[in-house]
Amino acid sequence: MRIPGSKSHTIRAAAIASLAEGKSSLREALVASDTIAAFDAYRMLGAQAVDEGHVLINGVAGRPNTPDNVIDVGNSGTTLYIAMGSAALADGYTVFTGDDQIRRRPAQALIDALNGLGAEVNSTRGNGMAPIIVRGPLRGGKITIDSSQTSQYLTSLLINCPLASDETTIDVINLTEKPYIEMTLKWLEDQQIEVENEDFRRFRIPGGQKYKAFDTAIPADWSSATFFMCAAAITGSDLTLLGVDINDSQGDKAVAGMLGAMGAAVEPVAEGIRIVGGPLQGRSFDLADTPDALPALAVAGCFAKSETRLFNVAQARLKETDRIAMMCHELTKMGADIEEMPDGLIIRKSELKGAELHGHADHRIIMALGVAGLAVENTTVIDTADALGVTFPEFQTLMNSVGAEMSIID
Repeated sequence: MRIPGSKSHTIRAAAIASLAEGKSSLREALVASDTIAAFDAYRMLGAQAVDEGHVLINGVAGRPNTPDNVIDVGNSGTTLYIAMGSAALADGYTVFTGDDQIRRRPAQALIDALNGLGAEVNSTRGNGMAPIIVRGPLRGGKITIDSSQTSQYLTSLLINCPLASDETTIDVINLTEKPYIEMTLKWLEDQQIEVENEDFRRFRIPGGQKYKAFDTAIPADWSSATFFMCAAAITGSDLTLLGVDINDSQGDKAVAGMLGAMGAAVEPVAEGIRIVGGPLQGRSFDLADTPDALPALAVAGCFAKSETRLFNVAQARLKETDRIAMMCHELTKMGADIEEMPDGLIIRKSELKGAELHGHADHRIIMALGVAGLAVENTTVIDTADALGVTFPEFQTLMNSVGAEMSIID
């Protein structure tokens, strides 16, 4: 089966195309709630986006407009953080809000950074969360940012600070999710944007730079592929996933190696990767760079013969939900022998059974629990399944295309 386009790449492409001069073409872009939120946010900032089989974006040449209404990013934290930086390039006020999960996600470190670079940014409730008001102009300067909660704050600065009037120096502490920063830097490199990177601890970015229009195909999404890889591993299936590139910068490609270490047979093929499930052994994995993989790997751990430890991933508590707590709670309902740690999970061999589960309106929790349901007796029912539309609306259809029995019910 073929994996849809990467959310992370699509939103970065949408931001850069929107800030560029001229018309860019994003072929094979992901079209889901999160990416539509990005297209809509940048449309309100002045870019023009149309879908003609692929996404065409006419950019604002580095000068975003002041929106005529509040920008609602829905459930997309990536859109919120990157677009906050872009709104700081405009002279007027931009107001950002989102759904109830977005209004609980922290943004104070990015607020402080943008304020330190000349913008005027405030949380309306004074709690560092949306709704957030942004006013430019972003001038540049020297700031320090703590990236322990998410790499998306730094990505926002790296994308937007080249368009500030003056030079920006960013000192970074507690960087997590480094592959996502490498992805951002690759986009900047392709745009010939000058960034001096001192071992990911300090970045120097000259101001007054420009983005140019581009035509590119968006790589397939390793984060989405994770659920299919784990499904094959725990059901003993033979599955080839097309479109994923082992040389791409996405951090979740590491899951292929993790499942290989657990005992699955994993090999690159001409157009993607093949995975054949088999008896699994528990392993310990540091997920600091791959927090989105925690839900699916927690499920895989339940089917391993020995203990699995997922650690150094405290930031998973700050995603759409507290994914550490929620996966522990829901898998326990299925009979898992699972233990919550401050920064991860300990999972022991378990005899899972079908159950009625709460998906917590979190797309990755819903998909992970759906994968668990494939390998157990009896029926598993997961509520709030409409949240699949956030990043992977075709999940159930594609699972059925390779032999699963899944249905969406009202």
